[in-house]
Amino acid sequence: MSVIKLTNQNFEEEVLKSNIPVLVDFWAEWCNPCKMMAPTVDTIGEELKDKIKVAKINIDEAPEIAEQYGVMSIPTFKLFKNGQETASTVGVQDKNELIRNLGL
Repeated sequence: MSVIKLTNQNFEEEVLKSNIPVLVDFWAEWCNPCKMMAPTVDTIGEELKDKIKVAKINIDEAPEIAEQYGVMSIPTFKLFKNGQETASTVGVQDKNELIRNLGL
């Protein structure tokens, strides 16, 4: 399963209306820590594809959504269940730490 690219147009459908939990990676093209985390996020998406959906949103392309969810630093990772944010963590972390911090 590939990582879903989120936009202002599909955020509600892909995240808020999802019937399975969604891990959202808030990132930007210019963010080196975000680039460092990309393979980790991809791996989590592959390993947990039967349990969660993994999506990325570029905060430069969707600043309203980043602002709505209080994203102040990137990379920020948020877990959504039934349309509600249930967990959040910020910064570079290894795969197991990220999974643990989000309660996956």
